[in-house]
Amino acid sequence: MGGNHVFWRFRLFNRVGVSKHNTNSTLQQCDKNELLRYANDFRGLDTLHATMSLLSVPTTSALPSSQLIPASHPAVTRILHRLSRHSLLSLVLDWLDERNQETSAPYLVSPDDEGDDEQDFYPPAYSLPSLREIYTDLQARKGSKRDIVDRILEGDWRDGISLYQLAMADMQYLYDHPASQKWTALKIVQLSTESSAPSGKEHPSIPRFHPATFLRNLQREALPDVKAHYNLDRHPTLPLLILRVFILESPYNTSLALHSAKERTTFDASKTFYVAFPDFSPYIYVSLAATSSSAPGSVSSADNKSLRNLMLEGIPKAFSKPRDRFKLEGTSLSARNLDALVERRGGGRTNAAGGGWSVYAKDKKDNDNPLNVQLRTPESSILEDGQEDKRSAQKKSLGMKRKRVEDESVVKRRKLVAKGRFGNSGKANDGQGIERLDVRLEDHFPATSAAPDDDIDTPGAEEPGNRGKKQKGRRSTITLELDRTEDDDELAGDGWRPDIRVTFHGSHIFAGIRELAEAGIIDGEKMPGWMTGEEGVSVGVVKDGRIRGYKGSGL
Repeated sequence: MGGNHVFWRFRLFNRVGVSKHNTNSTLQQCDKNELLRYANDFRGLDTLHATMSLLSVPTTSALPSSQLIPASHPAVTRILHRLSRHSLLSLVLDWLDERNQETSAPYLVSPDDEGDDEQDFYPPAYSLPSLREIYTDLQARKGSKRDIVDRILEGDWRDGISLYQLAMADMQYLYDHPASQKWTALKIVQLSTESSAPSGKEHPSIPRFHPATFLRNLQREALPDVKAHYNLDRHPTLPLLILRVFILESPYNTSLALHSAKERTTFDASKTFYVAFPDFSPYIYVSLAATSSSAPGSVSSADNKSLRNLMLEGIPKAFSKPRDRFKLEGTSLSARNLDALVERRGGGRTNAAGGGWSVYAKDKKDNDNPLNVQLRTPESSILEDGQEDKRSAQKKSLGMKRKRVEDESVVKRRKLVAKGRFGNSGKANDGQGIERLDVRLEDHFPATSAAPDDDIDTPGAEEPGNRGKKQKGRRSTITLELDRTEDDDELAGDGWRPDIRVTFHGSHIFAGIRELAEAGIIDGEKMPGWMTGEEGVSVGVVKDGRIRGYKGSGL
């Protein structure tokens, strides 16, 4: 501002026709109104300079992790109140770590400063160790969660909460509630170009993942009027990295961009999604089904979905490099359980060993191999002679020709059959359950020996293409997805294929089917393989006895 003052001073002198030597005498002869007008020009320059410091300039960079959000923002209170008291205190101690002070520094004062802080309900601490000691003592005694949130927002972080701190709170909620997000497994596939000549070295199917380079490339693929905040975190128990992406519809990355007119929708849940990267695996897990606080059919909900899809399209581009491009393919597997996805689409040996084949994926010292010529003696044939003679004597005395359903040997045989079909999978306490399984059956209807002059009308038999007619009412998501898998060979007139759709619901689908097989409700020997989880899909089409995944994916 010093240069501007000098410029306007010389302009004032030139207007009144003076030089630097007779300034005082000329100012006394000058009109007072003119002097007041130029004095207002000086104040206008000061106001302009203060305004310029608050202006935001469009940029292509991401939102900084140290960007503060006011503690009075409703989204901050909502996110912190979702956590339990124990998780909230553990999170605060992570904020107070020395390594996180650049992005989560609390409000501290020096011992020499004595002001209104003594009358404050939450007096500020003097150092980080003293503040850590306060929250450690809060962990040791009982209390309410509301007191902890009030101390955070009104005391130790009264200046605001950073984006990094909100991201840590969201990740903590995800770890505390693993079923809060629905994950979809996608496969990273290399694009095959015609110009690529075959070489002696085979390119790896898994792209190299470097977090800093990946985030920089992902931000480069974002729209210029959209800003995002990225936060990478290591899962505490599973071998994967989780990326949290928060989307902001603004070309600016300043605090003014976060304070929009609709501040309640700025941190809407639909603007946040997660991407999980398992170790040594060509798959990623995407959570795009975040619940929105707005109506499902509203414009804001549709816009947020479009923004999430655009960010999803940038993921394979962020992996790509010159002459080495990738794309994403569906795997027909969705679940709320990350353990189930790591088991079926991870970096281990269980990706192609589902159901009864899972026994061969475990590291064993014995030579248990499905290609062995010598078959092992089944356990069902190893029975003590005394017990077998006793059972036969009881049957003769009762005059029974067949075994009872409650007979010990029958129950044991059913359990052995279920063990052979499911192997080590499908157990209620394994923590790898899938909540939903949608299957459409497209097998041929069995031919009947009815006379040709029968007047029996089978619904839909005379119209094999009635499935293509427009149905009234709301169509489910599984109906829309499975209808897209129809191929041209279905119209070849090879017989009537009834449209049968089966949906399984539960906390652990395959564990429930295994229990039904052990109870004798389902025939374990005639049960198809897709009911044991061999294919590793949650959406599929069964045709001619074989299942295929949605859009041709699956095993």
